[in-house]
Amino acid sequence: MRQFAGRVVLVTGGNAGIGRATAAEFARQGAQVVVSGRREKEGRGVVAEIEASGGEAIFIKTDVSKESDVKAMIERTLAKFGRLDCAFNNAGIEQELTPLPDQTEETYDQIMDINVKGSWLSLKHEIPAMLKTGGGAIVNNASVAGLLGFAMAPVYAASKHAVVGLTKAVALEYAKQNLRVNAVAPGAIETRMFHDFATSPEVKQMLESAHPMGRIGQPQEVASAVVWLCSAGASFVTGQIVPIDGGYTAQ
Repeated sequence: MRQFAGRVVLVTGGNAGIGRATAAEFARQGAQVVVSGRREKEGRGVVAEIEASGGEAIFIKTDVSKESDVKAMIERTLAKFGRLDCAFNNAGIEQELTPLPDQTEETYDQIMDINVKGSWLSLKHEIPAMLKTGGGAIVNNASVAGLLGFAMAPVYAASKHAVVGLTKAVALEYAKQNLRVNAVAPGAIETRMFHDFATSPEVKQMLESAHPMGRIGQPQEVASAVVWLCSAGASFVTGQIVPIDGGYTAQ
């Protein structure tokens, strides 16, 4: 099924993990895909995989915490494809678990710049591009940490709560202009970020057992939800935060 044929999709942080899986899924469903990220070698690898499967994609090196980079990302997207229909604002970083008094101002600034400012800047420049062609759909990547509290990760949790707030506010702002804005809130997902966090078998087992389904999720499971939220099947869905968490937030 190529339900995104003729449509242009942007995936920030598209060079690994959830972003990589989502870029590939959009391409499988016919979209022209813009993959952005800071690590160029990985990003170009994603593009090569999409092209090898018969899809069309480009990579744009982008630091979403810098407005000049985000502005250039959208300008290059429009120059190449002439439009922007959907975006998955996925770029983000995690936080090492430490007591709050031991956390640094540098850590705070880095997390907020990428997770919050990066999402805000992406929205700021995606929205006008989509409105030029009659609207579109945007999905932000929040986290279950945007819905709950997490001890020893207060900055990360605060950043993801901010993404939830951004999502709801912007959805209301553009609800009458055919521009839908939603978010996914993944639980523990099998990515490099997860393995950087779960540094021992004990921690991994603890995270698996914390999810009622008894396992961690796969990037493709999040990708499928993102693609659905951007599809015609979700045409009456906006301002929603969709947990992809094996039942974690149902507890």
